[in-house]
Amino acid sequence: MATYLMAIDAGTGSVRAVIFDDMGRQVGCGQREWSHHEDTRYPGSMNFDWTANWKLVCACINEALVKTGVSPEAIAAISTTCMREGIVLYDAAGNEIWACANVDSRSGDEVGELKCISPELEKELYLESGQTFALSALPRLLWVKNKEPEIYKKTARIGMFNDWLIYRLSGVLAVEPSNGSTTGIFNLKTRVWDKSIARRCGLRDDIFPDVVECGVPVAKVSQNAAAETGLAEGTPLVVGGGDSQLATIGVGVVDINEAAIFGGSFWQYEFNTGSGKPSPKCDIRVNCHALPSLWQYEALAFNPGLVMRWYRDGFCQEEKRLAKVNGSDPYAIMDREAAKIPAGSYGMICAFSDVMNYIAWRHAAPTFSNFELNPEKFNKFSFYRAIMENTALVTLGHINLVQQAIGEKPSVVVFAGGAAKSGLWPQILADVLGISVRIPEVKEASALGAALIAGIGVGIYRDIKETARKLVKIEREILPNAENHKVYVQAYKSWQSAYTAYLQLSDERVTKYMWSAPGL
Repeated sequence: MATYLMAIDAGTGSVRAVIFDDMGRQVGCGQREWSHHEDTRYPGSMNFDWTANWKLVCACINEALVKTGVSPEAIAAISTTCMREGIVLYDAAGNEIWACANVDSRSGDEVGELKCISPELEKELYLESGQTFALSALPRLLWVKNKEPEIYKKTARIGMFNDWLIYRLSGVLAVEPSNGSTTGIFNLKTRVWDKSIARRCGLRDDIFPDVVECGVPVAKVSQNAAAETGLAEGTPLVVGGGDSQLATIGVGVVDINEAAIFGGSFWQYEFNTGSGKPSPKCDIRVNCHALPSLWQYEALAFNPGLVMRWYRDGFCQEEKRLAKVNGSDPYAIMDREAAKIPAGSYGMICAFSDVMNYIAWRHAAPTFSNFELNPEKFNKFSFYRAIMENTALVTLGHINLVQQAIGEKPSVVVFAGGAAKSGLWPQILADVLGISVRIPEVKEASALGAALIAGIGVGIYRDIKETARKLVKIEREILPNAENHKVYVQAYKSWQSAYTAYLQLSDERVTKYMWSAPGL
């Protein structure tokens, strides 16, 4: 009987159950969109509905089995991955009692409270954990303590969403370092909870479950979960990890000084390092990798995928109509037209996400500027290209940040995620960065990384680095255009100067931030 592996991938906008064969080939997938609702009492909140969302997970698993015709008994192992930062709180009986998704920002008051403990506290904790208050669990737990004291009293354990998936399948909860470190309550060097961080922030230190490294089998599918999902009871469950960390495995970026860029709703620049030493400027995030010997410098661009969706839906109705008639993708039509626009979009400057500044993270109001009232040059396709160029310029800034911190930059990057499917965006990225961009065959890489980890856990594979290098295939390599790169070197300088002015307007509250960290 053929052998298969399943990955359950809980992203920001959807959850998927993906089945792979033991050669890393995707066999089929079940997917459901989900959303995380704001509690109107608490602006910026992003609640996670564990009851409704578990039903969606079950539906995905069942759909994947039915669509592929794979026997549940043929699934050799399952692992899980998810958006980082989202947390789940459990009571002593093991029931979920509170949960929030990744960019929940309701805890502004609590960030202020933490900064009142000591103006230097955030920097001190960053140098130990690699995290600031922007996305960590610390202000969120303090929010629960202040605003939901009964829930806080009942809290017995804390976990992440990938751990929650295994918990729901088995009743076993084990946090792993790659996602657990995003709480800001981990010591980067030891890769385990640092309870002293919780105590220094006025929080309890008795809610932290055991830490297990990625790739370790910890449980089996329970009888109840088998009945709900269609899986076979007793199927091994292997500890997974955060989506970006597993995605680097899924694209074969498994060694020191290798880098990947993942383009989706957010764009992540991930740079592998053998040291978890944070940046003295506190400007870059540092996470544990899913591989025990590695850490990652990470820089995030906010909302490129969402900006593209907004632009398509708001301004490209004709392209959507044509795509529906032709059975094509509206983005493909837009790409072809935008490719006719010269590099630099005739000097137009577009501002959405800023280069990351983790200790004071905020983004100016969305802006297009420096365009003329000339429809031959400045039309919807030049604006569309400017959005692509803006994201690539931010990525250049992120590569520069890491280089300034540790003196290293990649000579080539792997580019995956939804944006890598574009016929134009990868070329713009190569031209802006001035280095080769490699596109893997499997562009949605987090699930593949989880599947490979599952295979390691049950002995199908022996070495994760060797396996990733063997199974990950590069579809194409894109070389930079030297003339375009010269244009973008100057465009980056202009963009930096303009963004400084745009951000000042938002700092002065003349315009509204696109996003700002709690407490800023």
